[in-house]
Amino acid sequence: MNKNCLEIERRILRLLHGEKSRTHLTEIHAHFLRHGLHQSNQILAHFISICAAFNHISYASRLFSQSHNPNIFLFNSIIKAHSLCPPFQQSLLLFSSMKNHRIVPDEYTFAPLLKSCANLREYSLGQCVIAEVLRRGFYCFGSIRIGVVELYVCCERMEDARKVFDEMPHRDVVVWNLMIRGFCKMGNVDFGLYLFRQMNERSLISWNTMLSCLAQSRCDAEALELFQQMEECGFKPDEVTVVTMLPVCSRLGALDVGQRIHNYASSKGDMVDNTTIGNSLVDFYCKCGNVERAYNIFQKMTCKSVVSWNTMILGFALNGNGEFAIDLFMKMGKEDVKPNDATFVAVLTACVHSGLLEKGRELFSSMADKYEIQPKLEHFGCMVDLLGRGGCLEEAHNLIKSMPMQPNATLWGALLGACRTHGNLKLAEMAVKELSSLEPWNSGNYVLLSNMLAEEGRWEDVENVRRWMKGKSVKKAPGQSASG
Repeated sequence: MNKNCLEIERRILRLLHGEKSRTHLTEIHAHFLRHGLHQSNQILAHFISICAAFNHISYASRLFSQSHNPNIFLFNSIIKAHSLCPPFQQSLLLFSSMKNHRIVPDEYTFAPLLKSCANLREYSLGQCVIAEVLRRGFYCFGSIRIGVVELYVCCERMEDARKVFDEMPHRDVVVWNLMIRGFCKMGNVDFGLYLFRQMNERSLISWNTMLSCLAQSRCDAEALELFQQMEECGFKPDEVTVVTMLPVCSRLGALDVGQRIHNYASSKGDMVDNTTIGNSLVDFYCKCGNVERAYNIFQKMTCKSVVSWNTMILGFALNGNGEFAIDLFMKMGKEDVKPNDATFVAVLTACVHSGLLEKGRELFSSMADKYEIQPKLEHFGCMVDLLGRGGCLEEAHNLIKSMPMQPNATLWGALLGACRTHGNLKLAEMAVKELSSLEPWNSGNYVLLSNMLAEEGRWEDVENVRRWMKGKSVKKAPGQSASG
């Protein structure tokens, strides 16, 4: 290659790795086509890597397919690209093609293959890749051992992962994070936290991984304490931290910490414009009872998803603002935002909490008729609750019987509670009979029926309920009335 071509190649590589490459990929492509460098494996390999970084896998594949004489560098780039984005199987097919071209793999070939197997949860296929790694003597490379750990973690083989981890002479922050996430995912959060404490060096991803695991396991107090330690260590929250910690703050009632997180996000303009963070803030303030502030944030959101609308509707619903929730649902339609299953759970919940019986009937009917959404258990549950609270017990019972799926304990429990409120002993007995099959251990159902029978003076039936409980080995919880 002459000096002029080398200079053009260097210029193209600089353009590829520049700040504007994402929006100028086609122009860069045209540039090297114009200079006859479309068969340069070096340029193609870099171009494919950039495409993968921006999730333009089809573009990368198209360029690779036009290469006449791909080398190991080019194959490694396309294999790695497909290990990052689905379909992950493609990287394994490309490895077979590479062998058909009689190109010998190197140490950079196998880490992406292991990642693809991990993403696919293909343990057996991963074992084949590991066998090839061992045969070629590449197991000593750190990136490959990390790939093996990731495979075992994704396939939930934590003992195998730990064995490889323990044998690693040098463990970087990536492999520590993998191990922490793996043990937490398997329910061993305590050991995940133990590993986290053992780390000599942590990244923000390390903190976020541990915070997320604690939050998902509802270890909220521990998560809040760890978040405060993270701040003391000089780490600043990012979008993941904010979205993780706001629900923790709402569950703990830690309004001051949640507001501090909000203030921090507001100081970072791009962060507060993030739709997911906006949704989290709306949810946080709704659950803390500050619906006015939640709605103010919702209104200012520049980009609202259906989740944004659902969160605000449910927030109004749970705070007793049923009319506002329904108004927002109607506004959602005017702005051409299509409701989904969760939208109707939210708006029906609003009807339940505000006693809007007729509106609830209307919305429930509109699901299938107008929006082509088939009601699920949650929607039937809302309607049974709504009808029961409104005293329409027979209608609620008929709705349960008409359901296309088996009713669960929540539905029968809602009907039983309504029967207690409105004094319908006949339906109460029927509901308890159903509940005795679904949750035979729940003494509360039997005690409620027993109390209703006692109020009617049906002492023989009260005794029958007691014998029924004894026959099923159901013990009355302390403090529950058993009608004498």
